Amino acid sequence: MDMERRIAIIGAGVAGLAACRHAVARGLNPVVLEAEERIGGLWAQTIESTKVQTPRWYYEFPDFPWPSSVQETYPHNTKVLNYIQSYAQHFGLLPYIKLRSKVISLDYVGVSEEEMQSWELWGGTGLAFGSKGKWHLLVEHTVADPHHPSSTYTNIKEYVAEFVVICTGKFSGLPNIPEFPPGKGPEVFEGKVIHSVEYAAMDNASAAQLIKGKKVAVVGSQKSAVDVAAECANANGPKKACTLIQRTVNWILPGAYVMGVSLFALFGNRFAELLVHKPGESFIQSILATLLTPLLWGLAKFLEMYLRWKYPLKKYKMIPKHSMLEQVSACKCFWLPDNFYEKVEEGSLILKQSSNLSFCKQGLLLDSESEPIEADIVILATGYKSQQKLRNLFTSKTFQNYIMNPPSSLLALYRQMIPPRIPGIAIIGHSESLANLYTFDVRCQWLAHFLDEKFKMPSIKEMEKDVWEWEKYMRKYSGEAYRGPCIGALHIWYNDQLCRDVGCNPRRKKGWLLDLVQPYGPPDYVAFATPK
Repeated sequence: MDMERRIAIIGAGVAGLAACRHAVARGLNPVVLEAEERIGGLWAQTIESTKVQTPRWYYEFPDFPWPSSVQETYPHNTKVLNYIQSYAQHFGLLPYIKLRSKVISLDYVGVSEEEMQSWELWGGTGLAFGSKGKWHLLVEHTVADPHHPSSTYTNIKEYVAEFVVICTGKFSGLPNIPEFPPGKGPEVFEGKVIHSVEYAAMDNASAAQLIKGKKVAVVGSQKSAVDVAAECANANGPKKACTLIQRTVNWILPGAYVMGVSLFALFGNRFAELLVHKPGESFIQSILATLLTPLLWGLAKFLEMYLRWKYPLKKYKMIPKHSMLEQVSACKCFWLPDNFYEKVEEGSLILKQSSNLSFCKQGLLLDSESEPIEADIVILATGYKSQQKLRNLFTSKTFQNYIMNPPSSLLALYRQMIPPRIPGIAIIGHSESLANLYTFDVRCQWLAHFLDEKFKMPSIKEMEKDVWEWEKYMRKYSGEAYRGPCIGALHIWYNDQLCRDVGCNPRRKKGWLLDLVQPYGPPDYVAFATPK
């Protein structure tokens, strides 16, 4: 690593690879530390049926289009992984990556906590490498034993870096396991209990063998729960029906097209963002958003009515309590698996809703049911403790508190990347959007510009004010569906901020009319840090 501007990137998923690619393009020399044995992040460990949730042309790196051989709107996970690996090979990233290298801890040395608390600017100077402090990374390497090829051993090595980019993602690492009263948890169940992360980590043959001919109960409300339940229903049919138990029912769309209209074309343009109140908006923009709010509400209600008409939601008590607008704003949209309600109708998939559950000898007890839900296997698709995973990386109690106990429940990130009170750190992948891959790439371009010291951070107070403005937006529009950082339906407004930071024109289209009504996507942000 460069002795003056050493950079460590944690994670070799799409965000980590993009961070590496753009840092290298700036002449920097990062090291990428990946805990697993191959690159790809979540795409290297996913269930067999998983496909891209975003249309292919929105789920791509801006400067690396999909190969012409891939024509599906929603490519299968194997093709996504091949695409990601091709990206790494094309830009020569593999030499920078150390596989089987798990970061155990991050320790910031060289600056006292008293001095940091006195800073008015991020890192003391507002520059990426302006602080005299350094990060010490303790890394556990898993190494093949040269004398016994089937065996491995671990060794611990310390790395030093002036800047660390954390790209470990939000949906991996530390599973969220519900707590149960004594005598009502998995210990009383005679079957097998696993988290969806364990199921996803299995190879396809082992996963198929695990669920084949078994009564499976899946607990969860998000995409992973619905996908796993659909996979189990497809494997076993009505004779060994899968039961999906949800605490919160969500709106699930049939895909990115509704009645032949692309939702990304409809909502992915500047005009659609005029309908929404935005962080840092002007008085005129606020008035305009207020006047156009009924149109936004009407479009969201139309989608709800369409889903009620298309699927038997009322029959199976699957009508959510929150609105479609709240769910979209919370980045909780996902597509219904193929033939989902056909599987429900034929009895292969049973839908249950319950606010409380517990284990018994035969399976699960629900507060909404008088009889237990019998099961051989229970799969907990109950999410991840993403902020706690981040917190556990830091040795400093002060930094741990910034991660887990900010003034609000949100992890405070300026521009959805930079913790205002933790120097030399960027976190990419924790804050979501409706098209994550290219959003992460745009963030990595911005970050590379900052690492090249082409601009400075504003004061810590200004950074925290901006964080608060974004949180107000998220809470206002997400309502009951709120679950954490998400730029929601404002990806253009957000990218405009990044463009202005690096000094380029945020208007990426030719002509004001196209810029207003044409959808924005990955091609609009190729090398966006270079002024047009």
